[in-house]
Amino acid sequence: MKLARERQLGPQTADRHLGPHDDPDLRRVEDECIRTAIAMQERAGLNAVTDGEFRRRSWWLELIMNWDGLAADRAGNSDVVWRNQSGVQQAASRLWINGPIRWRESPIVRAFTFLKANTRRTPKVTIPAPMILHMHAGGDHGVREGHYKDVEQFWDDVVAAYRQEVAALAAAGATYIQFDDTCFAMLCDPLYRTTVQKWGNDPDRLVMEYAERTNQVIAALPDGVTVTLHQCRGNREGNWMAEGGYDPVADVLFNWINVDGYFLEYDTPRAGSFAPLRLLPRGKKVVLGLVTTKDPRIESVEGLKRRIEEAAKFAPLEQLGLSPQCGFASSIQGNPLSEADQEAKLARIVQVAREVWGSG
Repeated sequence: MKLARERQLGPQTADRHLGPHDDPDLRRVEDECIRTAIAMQERAGLNAVTDGEFRRRSWWLELIMNWDGLAADRAGNSDVVWRNQSGVQQAASRLWINGPIRWRESPIVRAFTFLKANTRRTPKVTIPAPMILHMHAGGDHGVREGHYKDVEQFWDDVVAAYRQEVAALAAAGATYIQFDDTCFAMLCDPLYRTTVQKWGNDPDRLVMEYAERTNQVIAALPDGVTVTLHQCRGNREGNWMAEGGYDPVADVLFNWINVDGYFLEYDTPRAGSFAPLRLLPRGKKVVLGLVTTKDPRIESVEGLKRRIEEAAKFAPLEQLGLSPQCGFASSIQGNPLSEADQEAKLARIVQVAREVWGSG
């Protein structure tokens, strides 16, 4: 759906805007695209809807590049890369810390306010998870290359900024917040486990560190706010960053982090087996990302039900759900699907979910 904005504005115009802006023409296009995205999600039968992130150039930089102390580029970032079946395609963005990290009023809150006013369903807001700042800065080594010589002070400032952000979202009426994360999935990949060791971090201790920092942020939220954690292996223009089953992180992911549920990518063999779901505790849900957003093929009803049955061997069916593996676009270029493909996939998800779990 994000492709619609690029077609109307042209990629160069859209690319100039990161964070809040005062361009009334751009805002009118964004408003139109968001209303269209909301209507499509409601038409497909979703109970919770997003704004399609149509006000963002980047799914993660839109938030944090609005804060003080941070910059990003792809220069020299050979440690984190985008891949496809042909191999490495390009470097991912590298985060640079050039001063104390400080929260500033967020464009995400403003975007959420518009979403809430324009849907009859539960408005869902997505933000990048706090550990992404550490991973994309290059771990402890990268943090110390920048402003912070004390990594603990870095984390204190990151957590403080995130606590202000989620508190502002809750004050604006957000009752469903999703943290989008690539770091736990990267720590399932032998390639990146070796990489973080090179940075001076133990990958297993880093999993626990990320869980602790996430909990510190969540603690700022009032009762009544549902929090989920989405695990992604990368979703840029049909490419990915990481691969490997959830086995190295599953215990900490499911049992140490105080979220209500998880969205787990399971659309390809890169995600491994469903066996780690055996560690899911009672009271939490896992939404299975069985429907790919990387290509236009529509998954069959029978195939999806068969995969759900396989997952239910390891976790109770009532604790499972169904979703796309990620969003339909993580960058301005989008993934290789049409808007009709996207709606068909969402409708298929709703159809299968109703047949498996009831109308809900």
